[in-house]
Amino acid sequence: MTSDWQAQLDFVFKQDYYCRLMDFLDDETSKRHKIIYPSKDKIFNAFALSSFANTKVVILGQDPYHGDNQAQGLSFSVPDGMKIPPSLRNIYQELNSDLAISPKKSGNLEHWAMQGILLLNSVLTVEKNTPGSHANSGWVNFTDTVIDILNAKKQNLVFLLWGTYAQQKIELINSEKHLVLTATHPSPFSAHKGFFGCKHFSKTNEYLKMHSQQAINW
Repeated sequence: MTSDWQAQLDFVFKQDYYCRLMDFLDDETSKRHKIIYPSKDKIFNAFALSSFANTKVVILGQDPYHGDNQAQGLSFSVPDGMKIPPSLRNIYQELNSDLAISPKKSGNLEHWAMQGILLLNSVLTVEKNTPGSHANSGWVNFTDTVIDILNAKKQNLVFLLWGTYAQQKIELINSEKHLVLTATHPSPFSAHKGFFGCKHFSKTNEYLKMHSQQAINW
């Protein structure tokens, strides 16, 4: 986590729910011998690659990939060498349609994060092969606070909210000072119902340039 994120979130790390969350994760691994993804050093990866000062776009996911070696602490992203998940394949397809960017061979989105895209899952950990297993562990409080801080302290952010789960966060965002773009989730089950053709990538860059910010090199 960058030092400016550390400063922004310092008060959270002292709260009871956060301490209970850390105890829960320790117990899951040390006492119950469960495998948790992502690895401990990658849980806050989104906050390490996109500093608070540089963050200008937020792409909100739900919880991490629960398969071996997939999760890397960035929503929708997988490490180099991993098979590209279906939702990310559809994101690449929309990028190609929107901006004529050829689909990448890798699903690693670190290059997005390093340009100021906060690839934020609402829940930052998951038990192996058990999707949604940490949904009630306290992470939602944490990530809602992150959105609150960004909404209050920054101007002209772009929030990309794909699917009904992400769109629950609309109430945390002031749409008069930020751009909120919504579409169906890029999952194969819903991409054809509004994600394909949403043109969120070009709309994001148009908004950033309109507010004197560097466009994203998708």
